[in-house]
Amino acid sequence: MTSVSTEPRDTNGHAPATAPTGGSAAQRERRRRILDATITLAAEGGFDAVQMRAVAEQAEVALGTLYRYFPSKIHLLVSALAREFTKDVERSAIRATPGDTAHERIMYVLNRRTRALQKQPKLTEALVRAFMFADQSVTGEIHEVGTSLTTVIARAMHGTPDHGEVTEEEAAIIRIISDVWLSALISWVTGRMDTEDVEKSIDVAVRLLLR
Repeated sequence: MTSVSTEPRDTNGHAPATAPTGGSAAQRERRRRILDATITLAAEGGFDAVQMRAVAEQAEVALGTLYRYFPSKIHLLVSALAREFTKDVERSAIRATPGDTAHERIMYVLNRRTRALQKQPKLTEALVRAFMFADQSVTGEIHEVGTSLTTVIARAMHGTPDHGEVTEEEAAIIRIISDVWLSALISWVTGRMDTEDVEKSIDVAVRLLLR
């Protein structure tokens, strides 16, 4: 399984500090349409339904343009996963996470995202498979997923959107929690865990790490 990085890296073949999501308004709109088309196709038919030509047609962009934005379907799907996690980052920035303890708050945000993904099993299967298959060429997109998870979990851990600096120990805890959560999600996608098992697995990990 691809491990989620939670730390900025340099440019020597490592993750960039930010994902390549800038550009003009027209470029951002084109990128949005491409990711919307990717999610629609994945939700309808899973991983195999996401074909580059089909995405280009649905997004109403030329195939060559699509490849300039996303070199492969793995890039497409991991970027779509990162965008889903961005919703949690935006929500956590304006709304306090419910819970009296760090454990309760972290479980709240992870369970909410887990249940949201489980409502669309074909989409989740596609996103998780892409994350599993990702190699070094998708480092930037993987880093974006990790950054979003780190931000949301850190805010839940501290109980405030303005969580300040994350200590080295907290960063290590967040990294392990992220990896356990993703591993449990993979087990759900592959039929080795049901929803209750996923939540129990994450709960045990979070309790042990926050002792």
